[in-house]
Amino acid sequence: MSLAQALQQSGAIDAMARELGVDQNTARMGANALLPAIVAGMGRSSAGGMGGGAADPLGGLGSILGGALGGGMGGGLLEAVLGGSPTPVNQGNDILGEIFGNKDVSRSVTSEAAQSTGISQDLLKRMLPILAMAALGYLAQRGRAGTAGGGGAAAPAGPDLGGILGSIVGGLAGRR
Repeated sequence: MSLAQALQQSGAIDAMARELGVDQNTARMGANALLPAIVAGMGRSSAGGMGGGAADPLGGLGSILGGALGGGMGGGLLEAVLGGSPTPVNQGNDILGEIFGNKDVSRSVTSEAAQSTGISQDLLKRMLPILAMAALGYLAQRGRAGTAGGGGAAAPAGPDLGGILGSIVGGLAGRR
């Protein structure tokens, strides 16, 4: 199952549509356009591309995912998107900072998505942090499900994240 399908089944895409005041089809189209860049950014971050060394091969994303798995973010990223309150997008913006490195990359991602979907770039900019939170929250839930015990959750997150990202990237590649 692709990440887009998983987020649709979890209700995250519908929750995002309600929060942003758009129809579900627009939210799905936006998610389908933005998720490949989010996953690619996570893959680069998990490969150590954002400055992770031997002690933290996942770089900053490993710390974020480890915090989500270990409770530092309460593992509640996906729940924050699914809740009835406005999503606290600061966490989503922090995630985007780790996976993209700077706002220029985020702008480029939303510009490309706007061109391919016809959805306004402003709307896609609002979607991006919510979608990043939902995606990382979903990955954290999958990582928790695959982690026995949970005491040192950050340590097992590396192999699990690699496997999860591999299956997601494989799912995305199969759709093209």
